[in-house]
Amino acid sequence: MIVQRRVVTAVMAAAALLLTAGCSSDDGGSPGEGGAAAPSSTTGSSSTGKAPEQTPPAQGSVKVVRTVAEGLNTPWGLAPLPDGDLLVSSRDDATITRVDGKTGKKTELGEVPGVSPAGEGGLMGLALSPDYASDHMVYAYFTSASDNRIVRMIYDEQKPSGEQLGAPDTIFRGIPKGFVHNGGRIAFGPDKMLYAGTGESGDTGLSQDKDSTGGKILRLTPEGEPAPGNPFPDSPVYSYGHRNVQGLAWDSEQRLFAAEFGQDTWDELNAIKPGGNYGWPEAEGKSDNAEYLNPLAQWGTDDASPSGIAYAEGSVWMAGLKGQRLWRVPLKGTEASADPQAFLEGEYGRLRTVVPAGGDKLWVTTSNTDGRGNPKDGDDRILEVQVS
Repeated sequence: MIVQRRVVTAVMAAAALLLTAGCSSDDGGSPGEGGAAAPSSTTGSSSTGKAPEQTPPAQGSVKVVRTVAEGLNTPWGLAPLPDGDLLVSSRDDATITRVDGKTGKKTELGEVPGVSPAGEGGLMGLALSPDYASDHMVYAYFTSASDNRIVRMIYDEQKPSGEQLGAPDTIFRGIPKGFVHNGGRIAFGPDKMLYAGTGESGDTGLSQDKDSTGGKILRLTPEGEPAPGNPFPDSPVYSYGHRNVQGLAWDSEQRLFAAEFGQDTWDELNAIKPGGNYGWPEAEGKSDNAEYLNPLAQWGTDDASPSGIAYAEGSVWMAGLKGQRLWRVPLKGTEASADPQAFLEGEYGRLRTVVPAGGDKLWVTTSNTDGRGNPKDGDDRILEVQVS
């Protein structure tokens, strides 16, 4: 693995450490971007003067408001633009398309060079720079001929359609690749650091190897360096012992949650602690071994096979591929406050990505053209969903 390293000044390190300390939580949190804020309690207060968190109702609801766009091929990453439009990546075509958030009109921005689609690999996660308004940078996670890597590109809306993406600048390389288990989700946190979920590429030993970036959650600077304040010195590794992380989301208290695929028994939703060991391959699902952190919720693999997650209305919402449903997990801190609840079961086929759309709304993508689904007329789609 080759990871280019640059010098991080002491001032930046100290500032980032202070930010991390301010955003972290003793009960399994980490810095990260919040989705829609959980409702505040109207009564009572803590010793710090902050209102206690309100536990959401045990039962929720889901309503599909509309189909935003149709006819997408292997959509994977989804990044909302400031004006309400959406950028969506095609895993197998290696293209990024802009979708008009109101009309669903699709405009291809261009093909990302260097992508080598095969199996579960290709052009996957997308994220906008925290300073997108000024730098117009789009980040992407993709599989190349030799590895999985993260690049960033300037998006110039003034250029002709198909030529709007600048040449990719590789900021991080050397993530193990395989026909399966390539991870792929990236997201910026409120600390403005870049988080990436990776897979062990089918080599289970990588997950417990802290010198490997496979089977991990990574935390990087926007330039691709190990982020200041990471739990292991001079390392991009934030947590380890994962099998294949494809879901990252933060709650209103800036605590990080992640979804990952199990093998044959249990899929997991985890509350992520810096430096935490989540057990794979020694543990799948909940374990009696105190060395490993247990998931806050688990599912049989036929019911989930989770990919994207998002936080809204006090709950984590998790897309199921094989399970073909949207799961709601109401939270009390970093624990489930009630049993997970399933919605949209079998109605739209495989579900891949969930992104907050503001307030009680989510964007949800289907994944029926990925070689494992049964595409219907109009697949694949982006749905606008209202939740409670």
